[in-house]
Amino acid sequence: MDTDLLKSELSYKYVRSSGSGGQHVNKVSSKAELYFNIKDSQVFNEDEKQKLSDFFTNRLNKEGVLILACDESRSQFRNKAIVTQRFLELIEEGLKEEKERIKTKIPKAVKRKRLANKRKTSEKKASRKKPNVD
Repeated sequence: MDTDLLKSELSYKYVRSSGSGGQHVNKVSSKAELYFNIKDSQVFNEDEKQKLSDFFTNRLNKEGVLILACDESRSQFRNKAIVTQRFLELIEEGLKEEKERIKTKIPKAVKRKRLANKRKTSEKKASRKKPNVD
């Protein structure tokens, strides 16, 4: 995956951050929003685009655009760096191949131990009952 080409396809928008902060927060646009259109990307092939679309199902808007935001820092530059790093990590995670699970056999000793514990518990509870006198 070519990260430089991928970064060139990103677009950013800066908006005012929410929350407390006094007068400064009302005049500085420090919140960074990252926009990435998966469908129009030249970096990924069709299979990868489908895989990413499935991975980002709940994060995509109606047009298929991924929007990530960051307002952790008071610096616009820092927020842009954080959101870009987060985006790259998410892309990497979305493209990761799932390992196929190999079924393993339950060892006989484990089965014997479980059955012995069941038997012991059963005997313990049976011993609590009143004796049956005919």
